[in-house]
Amino acid sequence: MKTLSIGKMRGLQQISNSKGIITVCAMDHRDSLRRQLSEGNPDAVSYDDMVNFKMEMCRIIAPLASAILLDPIYGAAQAIASWVLPGSTGLLVSMEKSGYVGQSNARITEIIPEWTIPKIKKMGASAVKLLIYFRPDIKDIAAKQISLVAGLADECIQEDIPFLVEAVSYPLEEEKSNPEEFARKKSDLVLETARQLTCLPIDIFKAEFPADINYENNEAKLAAYCRELSRISQVPWVLLSAGIGYVQFKKQVEIACKAGASGFMAGRALWQEATKEHTAEERVAFLKNTTVSRFKEIAAIADKYATPWWEVFLAKGGKPGMTSEEWYRNY
Repeated sequence: MKTLSIGKMRGLQQISNSKGIITVCAMDHRDSLRRQLSEGNPDAVSYDDMVNFKMEMCRIIAPLASAILLDPIYGAAQAIASWVLPGSTGLLVSMEKSGYVGQSNARITEIIPEWTIPKIKKMGASAVKLLIYFRPDIKDIAAKQISLVAGLADECIQEDIPFLVEAVSYPLEEEKSNPEEFARKKSDLVLETARQLTCLPIDIFKAEFPADINYENNEAKLAAYCRELSRISQVPWVLLSAGIGYVQFKKQVEIACKAGASGFMAGRALWQEATKEHTAEERVAFLKNTTVSRFKEIAAIADKYATPWWEVFLAKGGKPGMTSEEWYRNY
């Protein structure tokens, strides 16, 4: 039985709303954002260009979100220092370097050099986030990724800060030319990934939708896959947007939340078109109008249908950390 410590409990309270629903805007993109801001010449995108775009997004969206996910290079400290992150909005900070090392069939996650969990805790963040590419059917690479997650999970226990793991599957070389084949495997990949990762001492699982809705549009089947994910996951799970279009993601959010998800962490589905606007004024207008409208819409869906994270925690046999008169002596 898992006991939720005081620090982890407080961090999870900070990244969720008053009902225990997680509605996060993800803004920790780096190389992918640079490519979106300048498709023809991403190297021309400066440090200031990256920071300014993230700060504008944060200023507009953070007051609406239960938390914001930012990277340490272009976003986390800058959002605090520039006062665009309200004190009432939680802060998740990412650990991983952008991209991966190794061959495209064997992707290994690396941590940002000189960036540590104690530093994330020290800066006052609410939670730690790690993205890993994961294929449970490539056992030697999966073992290395699991070892990374397990080690960081232990560090988060020591620092008493929540640990959120995001797992993303990927097509092998032979599957890239046949996307339908990869789509057929999607459900099994996502479900087995949840089985292997959520038995580790992590606190929230950020999951892909467990089916490719470009090839499977039977809502009864989609709901069944999500219910199975809720059954398998040993911790509360939230849905990631994976760069799909907003209309598709909105549909996924409703299906997932009705089937047991505790909310969402949405990135490009909310704001990716803003990167194509030619002037700063046009970008801001898109964020203030379209992105805000989108966020409010899916947040309302999550608020109506999602399962509070603490309810999932208790249902899985967890219990809150108990305090006594002298609890602080051994803390």
